Amino acid sequence: MSEIIKNNKKTVNAWALFDWANSAYALVISTAIFPIYFIEYTPDTITFGNYTFTNSSLYSFAVSFSYVLIALLSPLLSGMADYGGRRKFFLKLFTLIGSLSCIALYFFKGEPQLWLGTSAFVLASMGFAGGIVFYNSYLPLIVTEDRYDRVSAKGFAMGYIGSVILLIFILVMILRPAWFGITDPQLPARIGFILVGVWWLGFAQITFKYLPKDYRILSEESLIKKGYQEIKSVFKKLNHQPEIKKFLYAFFFYSAGVQTVIYLATVFADKVLNFESTEMIIIVLLLQLVAIGGAYLFAYISKLFGNKKSLIIMVIIWIGICFGAHYCYSKDLFYGLAALVGLVMGGIQSISRSTYSKMLENKEEDVTSYFSFYDVLYKGSIVVGTLAFGIVDNLTGNMRYSVLALALFFVAGLLILTRVKLKTKGA
Repeated sequence: MSEIIKNNKKTVNAWALFDWANSAYALVISTAIFPIYFIEYTPDTITFGNYTFTNSSLYSFAVSFSYVLIALLSPLLSGMADYGGRRKFFLKLFTLIGSLSCIALYFFKGEPQLWLGTSAFVLASMGFAGGIVFYNSYLPLIVTEDRYDRVSAKGFAMGYIGSVILLIFILVMILRPAWFGITDPQLPARIGFILVGVWWLGFAQITFKYLPKDYRILSEESLIKKGYQEIKSVFKKLNHQPEIKKFLYAFFFYSAGVQTVIYLATVFADKVLNFESTEMIIIVLLLQLVAIGGAYLFAYISKLFGNKKSLIIMVIIWIGICFGAHYCYSKDLFYGLAALVGLVMGGIQSISRSTYSKMLENKEEDVTSYFSFYDVLYKGSIVVGTLAFGIVDNLTGNMRYSVLALALFFVAGLLILTRVKLKTKGA
């Protein structure tokens, strides 16, 4: 492998720009526009064989299915990427799958194209989630440890800024279609899906140009077999690194709470507080805009007090958010809670990523496989958190108790996090 020059400005900026590119999917497709579009243009109940689903549950199952698939695939792929030197190749592949799938959503108009729309959404989700594994793994390769926090925060901030810019343009088309000569009420959102795919694939080309090139390793051994061996090797190494294991346990629990809140905040606002669609989009924009400052704020707090204290502060705030939502009966208070979510949403993801990078003993070897393990936990936390939320909601018939139950995940994460010993400088 040729020497990689770390802290190169062009490389760092190109890496951060990938967040700008793919976050358009995270905001427009998974959070703000597509869920509302899907519910509006599909029937309330959908029959598949002998089973009947509500359209909202089918949407949830599509999310779960995509994350289960990529959680199963990413360890294999990342192990192969590390051994076969194909990190950038897989980053490009998942970007292509995700962006083209977003473009395919243009052809989804309602029930007649239901399975096209659902399949394209699953593939877009897989493209996004799969690419994140390889994107994250570049961080310890392109910057020195003292810059992890700042550069990680820069990536998240770029993502928030870029996705908000595109979302605002799409919202203008939806709210003022006459300005664009559009009369079909579905067309603005469908054009928006195309724009997400083009935005994602287009800006990613800058990232691909400046990131370090792949290095091919020729071997007669099966890369598939070697991929499994690499993941198994990383798992064994983690058994001898108890502090990393404890951190990953903590990360799993508080991420289950974080991601569930992010995915279901608009559902809570709709079902419990009767927010209108435009009000829910305002909530999403509020989350994104505040998160930009939050990512940098907690990077600064980490610099002053260390990553561990920064994470503890954020987890405590998350616990407060859960209790606040349980007792929230006014829209004004919920807007305040949404601002708090934005404040800690970007920070906790950014600092978690940089903390894990600092804790890795070898910054060059098997780095993608290490980040794949991290990413599988992240995806598993989404499944567990949303499942717990749904079970409590189904048993009690009240989402307020579901939100309160999420506090238990944060409490568990906090208790484990306090026991983690971070020996690296600045952590």
